[in-house]
Amino acid sequence: MKILENKVAIVTGAGSGIGREVAHSYVAEGAKVVVADVNEKGGKDVVAELIKKGGEAIFIKANTADPKEQQSLVEQTVKQFGGLHIACNNAGIGGPSAMTGDYPIDGWDKVIGINLSGVFYGMRYQIPAMLASGGGVIVNISSILGQVATKFAPAYVSAKHGLVGLTKAAAIEYATQNIRVNSVGPGYIVTPLLTNALDQATLDSIKGLHPMNRLGQSPEVAELVLWLSSPKSSFVTGSYYAVDGGYLAQ
Repeated sequence: MKILENKVAIVTGAGSGIGREVAHSYVAEGAKVVVADVNEKGGKDVVAELIKKGGEAIFIKANTADPKEQQSLVEQTVKQFGGLHIACNNAGIGGPSAMTGDYPIDGWDKVIGINLSGVFYGMRYQIPAMLASGGGVIVNISSILGQVATKFAPAYVSAKHGLVGLTKAAAIEYATQNIRVNSVGPGYIVTPLLTNALDQATLDSIKGLHPMNRLGQSPEVAELVLWLSSPKSSFVTGSYYAVDGGYLAQ
């Protein structure tokens, strides 16, 4: 029997990158998956890939920074599949690059709105649905910048640090109610979020920031997310796991 057989999962930001690979890993292990993204074409393309592989999946367009859309996402999921057992809150953006004293206010609001408030909104509606389903697992995608900082990204660093704290708070609140909550901190991973923002020379220089001297790949992150989402990690909650090629060990 597959480890996620008969489970229902939501993956936000699943139209590309890490979210896409997480959706594939969930379906491969038997879960029914809701692919959520603001990018309708990307999301529908992923659903087509999953169905082609014999999986059961649907696409729901959702702006995770809007609490009403998060509520609707969960309600549609439960209506379609009868419950909710797993959520991977992955949707995120990089935001502007600027010093804190010059950082654009609208850029701050947007990054915090998607990367931190958006995850809270998701959990706000995911948790009651999971309780009604007998329990569940939430995996929040943070970053290495949820543990350390970098220049010119105060909003991103703040959001990802906050996300780790939010994860811990929810984990201890629901630890006796069969809901586990953990966060994952990827290093620099080859995704559209990275490759669309940086030129090749910059990408090559970033490789050297990791002791393994390379960038990570989305499937490497998805493997960790899958483990945290499965019964194999049944005594793990409130934890932060880096998948970073040794970045944080320095």
